[in-house]
Amino acid sequence: QVQVVESGGGLVQPGGSLRLSCVASGSMFSTYAMGWFRQAPGKEREFVAGINWSGSRTGSSDSMKGRFTISRDNAKNTVYLQMSSLKPEDTAVYYCNALQILDGIPTPVGPWGQGTQVTVSS
Repeated sequence: QVQVVESGGGLVQPGGSLRLSCVASGSMFSTYAMGWFRQAPGKEREFVAGINWSGSRTGSSDSMKGRFTISRDNAKNTVYLQMSSLKPEDTAVYYCNALQILDGIPTPVGPWGQGTQVTVSS
């Protein structure tokens, strides 16, 4: 299993940017697809973006396309989420996890970390 620690969240104004980081433990990190998920207050956790093991393929939820970019550095066991043009509705706790595509759905398969809080507000 891949265990993760997320960081980089904070308070940002609408239209601003943040870069989240997710450091993973384990020598198998580079063999896993990884993804970012988020959970807003009172809502279910939702998929944000995913990246394959090599970083050659990425995908994201429609509402984030063009604003969020996922990347990874396997030498550092780290996955990043660059977020720009942030909106108040992006406010949530952001989590990363190893993932698999099951029936076409990005599905988290590892233990959850503590997440990192992103608050978009003026």
